[in-house]
Amino acid sequence: MTISCDVAVLGGGTGGYVAAIRAAQLGKSVVVIEMDKLGGTCLHRGCIPSKSLLRSAEVYAEISESESYGIETSGVKLVFPKVQRRKEAVVEQLHQGVQYLMRKNKIQVIKGKGRVTGPSIFSPRSGAVAVELEDGEMETVVSNHLIIATGSRPRVLPGLAPDGKAILSSEEALAMEELPVSMIIVGGGVIGVEWASMLADFGVEVTVVEAAGQLLPFEDAEVGKELQRLLKKRGVKVLTDTSVDSSTCKVTENGVTIEARKGEQSQTLSAQKLLVSVGRQANVDNIGLENTDIRFEKGIISVNSNMQTNEPHIYAIGDCIGGLQLAHAASHEGIRAVNHLAGETLHPYHTHLVPRCVYSRPEVASVGYAEKEAKALGHDVVTGKFPFSAIGKAIVYGMKDGFVKVVADRSSGDILGVQMIGPHVTDLIGEAALAQLLDATPWEIGEAIHAHPTLSEIIGEAMLAVDGRAIGM
Repeated sequence: MTISCDVAVLGGGTGGYVAAIRAAQLGKSVVVIEMDKLGGTCLHRGCIPSKSLLRSAEVYAEISESESYGIETSGVKLVFPKVQRRKEAVVEQLHQGVQYLMRKNKIQVIKGKGRVTGPSIFSPRSGAVAVELEDGEMETVVSNHLIIATGSRPRVLPGLAPDGKAILSSEEALAMEELPVSMIIVGGGVIGVEWASMLADFGVEVTVVEAAGQLLPFEDAEVGKELQRLLKKRGVKVLTDTSVDSSTCKVTENGVTIEARKGEQSQTLSAQKLLVSVGRQANVDNIGLENTDIRFEKGIISVNSNMQTNEPHIYAIGDCIGGLQLAHAASHEGIRAVNHLAGETLHPYHTHLVPRCVYSRPEVASVGYAEKEAKALGHDVVTGKFPFSAIGKAIVYGMKDGFVKVVADRSSGDILGVQMIGPHVTDLIGEAALAQLLDATPWEIGEAIHAHPTLSEIIGEAMLAVDGRAIGM
C-alpha cells in the first residue's frame, strides 16, 4: 500500500511532531512515521520523566528541611513506587496531549519502523519511506518533502554496556523499581548532574566521576565551580580530572567496583549501581541513508542553515544532526525546516542563542557565550555578577546560593551571554534569551523595571553590575 503526502516526518519525537504540526498549519498533508510512542525520548525516556523524579526529590528535600522554616514534621516517608507512578501519570497525560494534537491537525500517524528508500518512481524529487508495521506488513510513504527526526540514544562506553541491573544508562535508571543505597555516576554533564542531585535528595550515596576539570564542562567555569561546591555540601562526592578504566569494572552480588584514575593516582570505587551518562549518539543506523546522497559524518547527518541535507527535498532536525541535542532546539529546527520548504521567510538561526538548562538543585541555565568563549572570539569582555544572597525573595525562600553573571562587549555594549545558577533559573533564562535575540544591552535590561520582591530582580541587578551600577550590593 502506498500513501502520498506533502510532508513525511520520520520520527515522532519533540522535533518531529512539532514539525508535523507546523506543516499542517501551513495547509500541508502530513504523515508521521514513529516506531514507538509519539513524544520520543524527551517525553518517555528523558526530559519529562526525569523532571518528574527531580520534582519529587525536591519536595522530599524541602520537607526534610522544613524545620528551618519553622515547621516541624514527623513520620515523613519516601515511597519510591508512588514516585514512579506519579512520573508515569505525568508522562501519560502529556502523551495523550500529543495524540490529541495529531488528531486536531489531521496528521496521519503510522506506527512502524521507517527506512528511506530514495527517490520515488512517482517523482525524482520526492522521498519514499518503506515502513515495516508491527504486524510485519509493509507500507510505502511517498512525499514531496521528507524530514528526518530520528533522535538519539544513550552513548555506550566499551566495557560498560548497560545490563539493566548493576550498570545503567539514564533510560534504565528511569525505570528503577527501588532506589539503590549508592550510585557511581560516570559523566558530570547535564544528565549526570541531574541524577546526582536527584539521588542525593532521595538519600542515595552518590559519587560523580568527570574526566574534565569541572562539572558541566561546556558551561562557565564559575558556574561549574559553584555547582561542585553546592553538591559537595549536600554530600555528593565529586571527582574531576578523573577517568574510569572500564576494563577494571566488576559486577558482584553486592554491586559494582571500578578503578578511577587521576594522573598517576588511582582508587577503587564501589557502589550498588553504576550509571553511565557520557552523552548521546544519533540514531542514523538502518534508516536508509545509504540509499540517498545525504552526507553523514562522525555519526551525524550534515545539514545547512535551513536544515536541508544535500538532497534538497530531505531535511534533518534534532539530535540526529548533533549540535545541542535539546528538545527545544529540535522543535525550533523542525519549524525552521517546514517554513523553508513552504517558502516562508526565515530569520537567522544562531545555536548559541538557544537556552541551555540543567534541572539540578540548584538549577543552572545559560544562553550565549561564556566569558572564556567570548574572549576567544576576540571580544573585549566586561562582566557583571550578582548573588542570590542579596535578593530578598531568594532569602525568603531559603534558596540564596548561586548567582547571575552577564558577559558583554565593552565597545558595542551588546550582551554576549548570561550564565545563572540558583533557584528557578531555568524559568528566568527566558528574559536573557529574549534580550540577546533583540540585541539588547545590559543598560536596557537594567532599566526595565523588575517587580519586588521577585527572583527576576537578580537579572536587572546583574545587568546593572556590568557598568558598576548594581543597587543591592
